[in-house]
Amino acid sequence: MEISATGRLVVRISAADVGKRVSVRRLDGPGVPGEKFTDTVGVLTSWDEGVLLITRRDGQSVRIPESALVAGKVVPPAPARRRGPAASYEELARVAARAWRPVESERLGDWELRAAAGFTRRANSVLPLGDPGVPLDTALTAVRRWYEDRGLPAYIQTATGAEGTQELLCAELERRGWTREVTAELWTGALAPVADRAEASEVVLSREADEAWLARYQRKGVSEVALKVLGWGSPCSSEAESGGGPSVWFATVAGSSPGATPAAIGRCVVDGRWAGFAAVEVDPEQRRRGLATLVMAALARRALDEGASAAWLQVEADNAGARALYAGMGFSAHHAYHHYRAPGSVENGR
Repeated sequence: MEISATGRLVVRISAADVGKRVSVRRLDGPGVPGEKFTDTVGVLTSWDEGVLLITRRDGQSVRIPESALVAGKVVPPAPARRRGPAASYEELARVAARAWRPVESERLGDWELRAAAGFTRRANSVLPLGDPGVPLDTALTAVRRWYEDRGLPAYIQTATGAEGTQELLCAELERRGWTREVTAELWTGALAPVADRAEASEVVLSREADEAWLARYQRKGVSEVALKVLGWGSPCSSEAESGGGPSVWFATVAGSSPGATPAAIGRCVVDGRWAGFAAVEVDPEQRRRGLATLVMAALARRALDEGASAAWLQVEADNAGARALYAGMGFSAHHAYHHYRAPGSVENGR
């Protein structure tokens, strides 16, 4: 915290620092015995009418009365991660988007509007990497109209917690009544240690999601559109055939008897140096047997064979079991991401 030459705490930020990462200390309950200080670090997203709004790494906004400030300073961007592959937010956002492609998209400046008949928020939301080329209110009106024309709720996917993420956009959306839903995190790690975790002879790999794989997949009644999203990048796609796109692999561990629903499944998209894991699911009655590790190890070995060296995955903030599993494999959080739903839009699937 900023301290002057006389040893006193000093506030060295102002409204001119909106958009910068700051560290502030505020006094809770001034004048009350047992006064308590609270420190907050995040991006200063507004300073209006005597109130500061700071967005923390996890996307939560903190309101601080100017009168409660006792110290504050601008601090460097979030420190670089100490382990795992180095990557920018923009690189990871684009890799993750290519791994879960929509069936329809359109550009609005640097924003990409994506749709896939409502199958997952990820494939039915705006990815705002840059400037939409028009004022924000105009852009939001165009976004709402585009999704309304397709009978879909309007979502915008944003991120917080890393250099180049969208804390200011998050604050502007909240100010306009957009609702933040299902905060999750993108984690990264080295690929080789995942491949070395376990022998994976029980795992069968395929280029397509067959009926057995889909029987374990948590989304029942998967549509033709959903199959296109899941299978994007497989040899049957022209982009992969030309060598210009990612490749996808599906992993299956057979059930306890012939014809039974698989005990575990997973999906991996190999895209340059990156291998992205998703849909790692295990029969609830067979959990804690290391099946998720088997699936990921088999997929990781295949990804290594195709030239990948780094790994990423997405995990929801409240999934304690998955977070513990991935942390044990050497993954750690790179940034948080959120989906904001437009006012009046009906909630969609995640």
